[in-house]
Amino acid sequence: MEKLALISVSDKNRIIDFAKSLSDLSYKIIATGNTAKILSAAGIYVTEISSLTGFPEIFDGRVKTLHPKIFGGILFRRDNENDQKQAEENKIIPIDIVCVNLYPFVKTAEDPNSDLEKIIENIDIGGPSLIRASAKNYKFVSILTNPAQYDSFIEELKSGEVSETTKKKLAVDAFSHTAHYDTYISNYLENKFEFEPTHIRINYPKEKVLRYGENPHQQAALYGKFSEYFEVFHGKEISYNNILDLLAAVELVEELGDNSCTIIKHQNPAGAATGTDPFDAYEKALKCDPVSAFGGIVTFTSTVDDKLATKLNEIFLEIVCAPDYTEEAIKILTKKKDRRLLRQLKSVREDKITYKNIPGGVIVQDADRITLNEDQLTIATNKQPTKEELEDLKFAWIVSKHTKSNAIVFVRNKTTLGVGAGQMSRLDSAKIAYLKSQEHGLDLKNSVAASDAFFPFPDALLEIIKYGATAVIQPGGSVRDNLVIDAANQNNISMVFTGIRHFKH
Repeated sequence: MEKLALISVSDKNRIIDFAKSLSDLSYKIIATGNTAKILSAAGIYVTEISSLTGFPEIFDGRVKTLHPKIFGGILFRRDNENDQKQAEENKIIPIDIVCVNLYPFVKTAEDPNSDLEKIIENIDIGGPSLIRASAKNYKFVSILTNPAQYDSFIEELKSGEVSETTKKKLAVDAFSHTAHYDTYISNYLENKFEFEPTHIRINYPKEKVLRYGENPHQQAALYGKFSEYFEVFHGKEISYNNILDLLAAVELVEELGDNSCTIIKHQNPAGAATGTDPFDAYEKALKCDPVSAFGGIVTFTSTVDDKLATKLNEIFLEIVCAPDYTEEAIKILTKKKDRRLLRQLKSVREDKITYKNIPGGVIVQDADRITLNEDQLTIATNKQPTKEELEDLKFAWIVSKHTKSNAIVFVRNKTTLGVGAGQMSRLDSAKIAYLKSQEHGLDLKNSVAASDAFFPFPDALLEIIKYGATAVIQPGGSVRDNLVIDAANQNNISMVFTGIRHFKH
């Protein structure tokens, strides 16, 4: 009996070589219209599917493979007597190899020049059906969905037989292929037609296996399109913890704006500043906590030059990330073999939804992308903040937003002086921020302070005032706001209410 291989591909990459190899191994090639034309033009003998089915392609190619002779040839069980009998009665020939990839829906949908009609036309119907049918009958049918599979498959086929293990792997890859495709379509159309999602569909391809997770005994992997956001061009392989710290650093530095620098340790700011240039910003940020900066993640919003690179080489840093580097800076920074150097390729603030695992599922929320609208600020005290204080308050507020709650942040001249993070008590966070500032010789006199959430009692505010702050920014909204405001007025400081809380758990 002749051996049949069906080929119907949108991605024509390397398909001629693959089809020629099958032909050399005595497989008869059947193909759909455009694929058949390309293979025929390359000198490969091809039978069009319409010749096998006796039915033409119709509706501009919308229907071409959906036929019992095609799906029967794929789905019938070769070890089932009844299936064999029905196949003979209906002149169905077994199809042992199916090579299919799908219309480029994702590429079309992401093209800003595509209209809805074109996008809808790129929803493949026959392709997923062929793939799923072949994968279902994997014991007898090999299904290929990716040009990367061609070489190893041909090599195994040349040995005489494709193993069941290989067929199982191809089947799993095939179902993953259609699942990713259908997920993208569902998500796109829900968003396009503005329907409330009924399911969370997360289907990212594996980008790489990581060395380990938070700890060496935990396995970890990276899924999705991380490489579209960051280019790792030097140093050791990036780790799970590196990625978490990197994202915390970049999200903060992006919001601080041009000529800003952040130094992050365990997802909390060890220092942040906006300067006259990146070097100035780094020097200011480093002074906040040079001890914690050791082994930290440093990010910039501007190009790193040779002067800054030399300064960065003075201490051990896990990662340096910037939009770009001068050639001389790269020469200097690459002298440290293990430190990772990254280019940020695009903003990380595009995602609108965040997810966290819980038993049995996930919890979902909007990403905290709200920005401070100065027109909506309320001056709660008798004393008004100066223009300089207000600028520092806004800076401190951004840093507190990106600091684990409870967060207290002291700032002067758009530079962090002390950060208290992740404490059970807001009073403890204030004390820690003060102790850190004292440890590194920084004076909090005439500083400003931010609290990520309201003061439930005046105690933490009084502590902040004692340390030297002259202005405070906080959400407001406590049932004891009047007591807190009274405490501020009695100590002649200004206090600004934002009406926005920024818990970060």
